[in-house]
Amino acid sequence: MIYADNAATTKLSRTALNAMLPFLKELYGNPSSLYSFGQKAKDAVELARENIARCIGGSPREIIFTSGGSEADNQAILSAAAIGRKRGKTHIISDTIEHHAVLHTLKKLEKEGFEVTYLPVDKNGLVRAADVAAAIKDSTCLVTIMYANNEIVTIEPIKEIGEICRKRGVLFHTDAVQAVGHLPINVENDNIDMLSASAHKFHGPKGTGFLYAKKGVALQNLIEGGAQERGKRAGTENVAGIVGMSASLSEAVENMEYNAKKLTALRDRIIKGLSQISHSALNGDERMRLPSNVNFCFEGIEGESLLLLLDDKGICASSGSACTSGSLDPSHVLLSIGRVHDVAHGSLRLSIGEDITEEQADYIIKAVGEVVSHLRGFSPVWRDLISGKREFIL
Repeated sequence: MIYADNAATTKLSRTALNAMLPFLKELYGNPSSLYSFGQKAKDAVELARENIARCIGGSPREIIFTSGGSEADNQAILSAAAIGRKRGKTHIISDTIEHHAVLHTLKKLEKEGFEVTYLPVDKNGLVRAADVAAAIKDSTCLVTIMYANNEIVTIEPIKEIGEICRKRGVLFHTDAVQAVGHLPINVENDNIDMLSASAHKFHGPKGTGFLYAKKGVALQNLIEGGAQERGKRAGTENVAGIVGMSASLSEAVENMEYNAKKLTALRDRIIKGLSQISHSALNGDERMRLPSNVNFCFEGIEGESLLLLLDDKGICASSGSACTSGSLDPSHVLLSIGRVHDVAHGSLRLSIGEDITEEQADYIIKAVGEVVSHLRGFSPVWRDLISGKREFIL
């Protein structure tokens, strides 16, 4: 099997597992307990907090542990909205290609009277910093722009956007779920006020994440019931998960340069190979993208069929289509960058891992070409295209 869906989730690293095991078996005490057995667990949580803060250039008191990126996104956005409402500011700026954890939270706030400006992106998925600057007004309380998109993984001009927000006195949040552990991040240098991350995107355990909130940002509670996380997130801490997340992030940061170089070379190899397929197109910026991601559209096919046939060939991948939710609608991200419905339905996302080989990359190229050719062979849309009844778009 070739696992090429690392943007969805990653394999737990041996380093993370080894770090977690003692806290699943021997050191299982509750960190809130006063006796020494519980305090050992508390010490492990605080060491993890210090390490994670160091990895992103923050301070330990600015790290709140969560169940993952979605919870962190919700807490960041709802907190900024509450701060804004107290000051009479109810305008938020975002963009059209955000993760649904952000978009759905913004829709919730719109129902509560907030005004949200959704900035367009260019054909590569880039948010223009100048558009952010132009959209800010006296009533703006938050700008939330993701660090790297979860489908086409275009990397946004975060530092530039953050600098604009800092100068205008507007809180800036970034969903960095796809970026943490894969790109060098320094929240201070990048002018970030709040940042969301999830461990299972960088070989940590599922169900564990964190929210960075700059000192002075008053967080609102999503979960009530205890004084954990300085009263900002009730519930007994997932000690093993937190320790595993810290270990996996350290490993990712330590090996980042080496992994990026290797993955970029193999990513570009796959992009070059898939580009040879007629009437295909790369989605996302060719340069400003994560090292591990390849996203293509192939005209005349359906992405769901492509995935199933690739699975038969031993390749795990994903599509831009929302097939897993039971919806026939294509990806909102692909539509936002200008792909028409018919083309957006024929999308493929390959997110490779550090253990991929050149031979596996070449097999992916070969298998995708064979499957696309096979699907086009009995596609009525493809017959109409090659006969001239329809015009090619790609």
